[in-house]
Amino acid sequence: MSATTIDDRQVAELEEKFDPEMRFRRTWPPASTLLKALLIALSCFHYYTAGFGLLRETTHRGVHLAFVLGLIFIVFGFSRKDTDHSRSRTWLAPGGVPLIDWALAIAVAISVMYIPYIFDDMAFRVGNPSTLDVAMGSILLVLLLEATRRSMGWPLPVIAITFIVYSLAGRWFPGLLQHPGQSWSQLINHQYLTSQGIYGVAVGVVATYVFHFVLFGVLATRIGLGQLFLDIASSIAGRYAGGPAKVSVFGSAMFGTLSGSSVANAVTVGSLTIPAMIRVGYRREFAGAVEAASSTGGQITPPVLGAAAFLMVEFLAVPYQTVIAAAVVPAFMHFFGVFMQVHFEAKRFGLRGLTEAEMPRLRESLRQRWATLIPLALLITILVSGRTPYLAAFAGISSCAIVGITTAVRGNRAGNWALMVALHAVLLVLCFGEIRDEWVKLALFAAAVVATPFAMRALGVTGRIGWPVLVEAFETGAKYALAVGAAAAAVGIVIGVVTLTGVGFKLSTIITGAAQAVAGGAASFLPAALADTKALTLLVALVMTGVVCILLGCGIPTTANYIIMVTVAAPTLVLLGVQPLVAHFFVFYYGVLADITPPVALAAYAAAGMAGSDPFKTGNMAFRLGMAKALVPFVFVFSPSLLLVAQGFTWADFVITFTGCVIGVVFLAAALSKFLLVELKPWEQLVCGIAALLMVAPGLVSTLIGIAVAAPVVLRQLAAWRSQRPAAAPST
Repeated sequence: MSATTIDDRQVAELEEKFDPEMRFRRTWPPASTLLKALLIALSCFHYYTAGFGLLRETTHRGVHLAFVLGLIFIVFGFSRKDTDHSRSRTWLAPGGVPLIDWALAIAVAISVMYIPYIFDDMAFRVGNPSTLDVAMGSILLVLLLEATRRSMGWPLPVIAITFIVYSLAGRWFPGLLQHPGQSWSQLINHQYLTSQGIYGVAVGVVATYVFHFVLFGVLATRIGLGQLFLDIASSIAGRYAGGPAKVSVFGSAMFGTLSGSSVANAVTVGSLTIPAMIRVGYRREFAGAVEAASSTGGQITPPVLGAAAFLMVEFLAVPYQTVIAAAVVPAFMHFFGVFMQVHFEAKRFGLRGLTEAEMPRLRESLRQRWATLIPLALLITILVSGRTPYLAAFAGISSCAIVGITTAVRGNRAGNWALMVALHAVLLVLCFGEIRDEWVKLALFAAAVVATPFAMRALGVTGRIGWPVLVEAFETGAKYALAVGAAAAAVGIVIGVVTLTGVGFKLSTIITGAAQAVAGGAASFLPAALADTKALTLLVALVMTGVVCILLGCGIPTTANYIIMVTVAAPTLVLLGVQPLVAHFFVFYYGVLADITPPVALAAYAAAGMAGSDPFKTGNMAFRLGMAKALVPFVFVFSPSLLLVAQGFTWADFVITFTGCVIGVVFLAAALSKFLLVELKPWEQLVCGIAALLMVAPGLVSTLIGIAVAAPVVLRQLAAWRSQRPAAAPST
């Protein structure tokens, strides 16, 4: 692959290669025609319910799940070989999709919609399922596991099967893990007929929130908002030392406001930044690692965090604004840590920035694309106003469509402006007009949609995207949401077993006991001032939780990782005195970290494919660059003020902790990069690393001790820098 250019086709190939959720089967008519219609119908269903009212909970989740699981059997092949190789169009595989897959798609859809169909009798069936109930539930359970395997591989189904076996064979497990065990009928009853299993909160969140924001991200990218972010990032940071890498950090941070997928961020932003980094002299492994580490920040960057953020809203019963506010400072710390290592690396090797010819013209880019900021601004406004996230997504999606079809790429005529303003006025009335009658809202919306083509023709309006692109975005957005929908349902199995058997509390007891034993042993070797058994127990429990999060993340997506760990491990942290919001954020951050943690680091591998570098070395380098993300969760556990909205917040604690973190991250970056003002000696690296840990540790005393420890290194570096300065060429 060329190190200078990466086109859209190669980006799509890399995304498909390294993200199992994007490995779609090739189809032809009639399968492709029907598939496209179903995908668009799925997007339209969610778009409609977001703007005009959700259906009854069971019906809404049922329709969503029936579409998602049924489509998976059409979109994803039985195996990787089945997906990669074109099937001949025979009567056994019409349109390239085998008849057995059509049958499975229909069977899973029927089994899902059976629950809404019998909803009125549900009170009489829960606890006493009929033979048909058990049969339908069994079909759904088996086909759900197969759909999850097809869309994201074996790890998550294996975990779900393990929990199912535990539920059935509980009497044969040792010690605290032992329980009476359930029959298959009891298991199906709990998983299928109640809201504690497959139809639980995870599916509800995906059907109510996540799908809409995935669709918003696709549309925002189509209208050019992602490109505008990259142009802004290039203008801010491109001209300085190692400019392309700094553009990668800034660009990924801004692009992360649209997309919650690490792999999608890596291939989209990396298609432009990785070749540029290699061109100015960065090592291929480092170039790929910078993009991978930066891209994982997309899942922790407000306002559109990953799907886990919406789950957090439901689990904690807090407003989405609270989650956004809590995510701001830790996200800044992550990107700041990557940025400082990039800066030191550039200074160490004397890497140049972008030339004027290589940089985009920001004024021209803003003139062409500034209107693409309107959807994001509208989405954020509605989110912070206290209205529902799905209404915000409805407004954002609608605004993307309006901007796309009414603003010209070059020059905006009066007609374009008039139509865009008029359509946004209608949208604001729909969102803020307090119209109680759903049919009135729908009539107003329909009138605007029908009138728009005629108004465009009368005013001579041509937009940056056409109606076909809008339709394609609805199709693509639905495709992107299939895998996360299956994952949410599969994780519902895990949650169901936990609530059915009580294993969550048992595991919490085991983890707490192990942490106390380790902490007690460590306390005997430490000075009395440091031998705080309670703090040591919490520290050990945090380390154990973080390691398990990373190991789980090696095989399953961050959303599923978060749900499992919140169900199993978060209660342990709460028992040890950690606030629920803080415990959830700790699990969330370490789940995201798995995307850059070898041996299975999907974002790093995707970036390595673009850089032409060794995937394992790129993953190791990306983990090094993301060390701030690994340390900061420990900081906000011991000093919750860093999350801004945690209980007990004080400005004094925040300022001390934030300042210590910023200084500590700088010295940690210096230690890892072997450079501060000049190249560090080995002993200076060690001292900087120790000082950084002391500074990052919450508390004024530890920060001041860290500064004192680092002072000799700083003084030596200043002296060396001054002695080299006359001989050095001027640097930007």
